[in-house]
Amino acid sequence: MTAAALLALLNDTTTEPRTDLQLEALMLAVSADLPVLLWGEPGIGKTAALTQLADELGLPLTTVIASVHEPSDFSGLPVVGDDPATQGVPMAPPDWAVRLVRDGHGLLFLDELSTAPPAVQAALLRVVLERRVGALKLPPGIRIVAAANPRSSAADGWELSPPLANRFVHLQWTYDHDVVVRGLGGTWPQASLPQLDSSRLTESVAFARRAVCELLAVRPNLVHQLPKNEARRGGAWPSPRSWEMALRLIAFATAASTSREVLSTLVRGAVGDGPGLELLASLDRMDLPDPETLLADPASAVLPERGDLRQVVLDGVVAAVRKRPEESRWNAAWALLVLALETGAPDLVVVPAATLASLRQDDWQVPAEIEKLAGAVSLSARADLVGAR
Repeated sequence: MTAAALLALLNDTTTEPRTDLQLEALMLAVSADLPVLLWGEPGIGKTAALTQLADELGLPLTTVIASVHEPSDFSGLPVVGDDPATQGVPMAPPDWAVRLVRDGHGLLFLDELSTAPPAVQAALLRVVLERRVGALKLPPGIRIVAAANPRSSAADGWELSPPLANRFVHLQWTYDHDVVVRGLGGTWPQASLPQLDSSRLTESVAFARRAVCELLAVRPNLVHQLPKNEARRGGAWPSPRSWEMALRLIAFATAASTSREVLSTLVRGAVGDGPGLELLASLDRMDLPDPETLLADPASAVLPERGDLRQVVLDGVVAAVRKRPEESRWNAAWALLVLALETGAPDLVVVPAATLASLRQDDWQVPAEIEKLAGAVSLSARADLVGAR
């Protein structure tokens, strides 16, 4: 009795609201009904995170250790009936799949995926993508999350097969020192489901489709890129299937007003780092103001806060003036450069100012705004000279 009381005290922990980007990414991907694969070293809390996720979702957790099962445990065991020539031989599902169907909802946790041999991985393909176990169809209320250790730290580990890897959103799972210390003290972070704004659903879907389609229209080689390296094939890489997952994640993230860090984690986990970063850059450009709108009313213009985005906007303004050179547009561009100088880093206006000055025609009056920019341009030139020396 005393030992039981002590164990009860040790298990008596609480939770608190706390920002946890990887947990937020996991919650959003599961809410989007996408299979998620957590990559991380042994003992860093992947299973604990899944337990907490199941509690927050109110779903029963079913854990299946993939590496200790046979392929037939996922593809089904043949059962001979009374008249197999007429009725065929049905593939009987395992008991855990029957329980999931009976409950109608649940969280299926496929653990130790990287130690499952290739034959078992092949059998898991239909489970992950089509939600079928033998002849049994899992209901829509089932969510799938898997976990794997890197091959270097997995016992008898295998590289994940490309067909199976391409069916997951890959999340790198690490531990936060402060979270571990505070958790061992009795208080763990609280998982919370993303709150979707019902008024933004249509807008979110349109935004996600536009983002993915505009990128792939100008970068057709990104539609499908099977990595040449075997290890990379076992991770996230772009294909029509994974771009569809990225599109769904963008729509959910937009409807939930998710932070850029979480969106970056999810997009890169679906299509890989390189294509994911290109997609994020494309998303940034979609939110940029139209240069023509800025030139039409520079007095009420609002420029992006981020330096790289501000540089793109200023370059776009100068390019618009070059395309249709008029004195009024030229003067408006100078007003925008002054605004950029007064509200951001001075070095961002140097190149656009030099380019804009070169567009002046002989009969155009020099605007007074140029005097405000002269100091910044001169200082930048001196800095470049010192750097060259």
